[in-house]
Formats: sequence, C-alpha cells, structure tokens
Amino acid sequence: MSLLTPDSIAPTSPSAPPLPAQYRIAITIRVTLVLLYCALTLPLPFLTQVSQSPVSPSALWVGLAIGLVVLWGALSEQVELTEEGIRVAYPVWFRWLIRKGWSLPWSEVQALKPKTTGQGGLVYYFLSRSGEGYLLPMRVAGFSRLVKQVAAKTGIDTRDVKPLAQPWMYLALLVCSLLLLFCDAWVIATAAQLGQGAG
Repeated sequence: MSLLTPDSIAPTSPSAPPLPAQYRIAITIRVTLVLLYCALTLPLPFLTQVSQSPVSPSALWVGLAIGLVVLWGALSEQVELTEEGIRVAYPVWFRWLIRKGWSLPWSEVQALKPKTTGQGGLVYYFLSRSGEGYLLPMRVAGFSRLVKQVAAKTGIDTRDVKPLAQPWMYLALLVCSLLLLFCDAWVIATAAQLGQGAG
C-alpha cells in the first residue's frame, strides 16, 4: 500500500476553504456511541441485584458513570487547522488523565500513510519527517472540507481519502441502540418485579 506524498498532488484539486478551522466529532457519532454504551450497561446493576451477585450495584453505578465520563471525554476531540499546522486537542481534564493530543506543523508532514484496520477499513497516518505517525481524524463533521485543507497545506493528493465509516452506518447503529434501550426497559422492569417478589 503506497504512501501519499506531496509529489502526488492533484493538478486540478478544488480550492480549499480558508484557515483557521475547527472540527469536532460528528454529533451523530457522539449520540450513537453514548446511547450504545448506555444500552449495553444500564441493565447490569439491576441484574446483579436480582441475581444476588457479590458485586454491589452501587459499585457498578459508580463504574458505569466513570466509563460514561471517559467516553464523553474521548468523543470531545477537537481538531484545529491553522496556517502553521494541525492540532488535535481534548478537554483539559481528559488531557491530564488519559490522552494529551498532538500537534504537527505542515512543514513536518512528509506523507499520508494508509493502513488497513482489523475490520477491513482504511485509516491514514500523517508521517512526519522524524518518522512518527499521527492518526488523521476521520470521524469529524466536515471531513471532506478538512482533507481539502490538508491537501492545500501539504501538497498531498487527498482525493481518495474517505471517511472511515459512512453516515448510514452510524444511523443503522443508532437504530440498533434504540432497540436495545427498549429491551433494556423490559429487562429492568422484569428485574424490578422479581426484586419485589423476592422481598
């Protein structure tokens, strides 16, 4: 799989939107992943209470709340493009605890390196002149505009760079998450009835 280098710039690439610019993870993706997390975890404290599990429901609630906060921090990624370079940042508390983000001057970008994921998708890394790789954010709203700006500042042809997942995939996942939440409501109601009967 060949690198995309400045030598491969498209001679007829469209003009890029002006800088500076900011991008965030698309709201559809954020809502979908939060709902999926809730759908997969909400029944657990109720089920442990009914099944007389040694794990305390209160401890589970605390753990699930921490997990939700961490997930929201990861989904708060913000991409900033300026005339000098690209920067990926997170909220201050998230940078302090988990992930610091990164920044890369345009002059240091040597190429875009494609890499196949375990699920068969394709992601891209900025390859710096020092040989380090920086993951190109691919889940932001306005991704096509972002790659045009990257092409304009680096001279790399980004016409073949596509989002990691199409919007319809997240819409399908959103529908599945909502169905799971309906199932959760039934499970929680059943667990509550069993708990009352045991009492």
